[in-house]
Amino acid sequence: MSITREPRRPVGRPAAATRDEVLAAARRAFIEGRRIEVRAIAAEFGASRATMYRWFGSREGLLAEVILGEMAALFDRADANTSSRGAARVLDSLDTVNRWLIDSPPLRAFLAAEPTGLQVMTSSSGLVHPGVVRIAAAYLERVAAEDDFRPPIEITTLAYAMVRLGEAFVHDDSPAGMRHEIGRLREVHSALLGLAR
Repeated sequence: MSITREPRRPVGRPAAATRDEVLAAARRAFIEGRRIEVRAIAAEFGASRATMYRWFGSREGLLAEVILGEMAALFDRADANTSSRGAARVLDSLDTVNRWLIDSPPLRAFLAAEPTGLQVMTSSSGLVHPGVVRIAAAYLERVAAEDDFRPPIEITTLAYAMVRLGEAFVHDDSPAGMRHEIGRLREVHSALLGLAR
């Protein structure tokens, strides 16, 4: 007779989710146009609120990770859809990203459901805007390395200007009437890149 015991099978609730699983659940909610609720996601996976806040810092931290993940994917897809090179590649990709943002049902649902959604997206002191600037700067650096693209101004400054202009034309509802004037935005980006005639 063996003296070893069979390992006990766990009983009760399964182990809590990983950080990546929680992030994937939040992303699904965003894509489906549902409000991202930290408490509901924590309950779904048996994670404590303390764990959620340790992973993401705050609800805004979770929102930012979801949105920035989507923005990075947008830049990658836009770049894959252009055959241009150098400054023209940057311009075409930015144009594609901005058109997708305007037509994005998840983003429209997010901004409609979140009273502070626009602030979350565009505040310099928040997490999303600086993150989008970093994504844009990384993209500019990539094009510079791959296409010998020489930005007309320092890359971080160029990325910041492009993102801020994009926010104004995509989200702005001021009396200046720039919202959704993507053709005009392309013209301004073209001038920044030194492509304007």
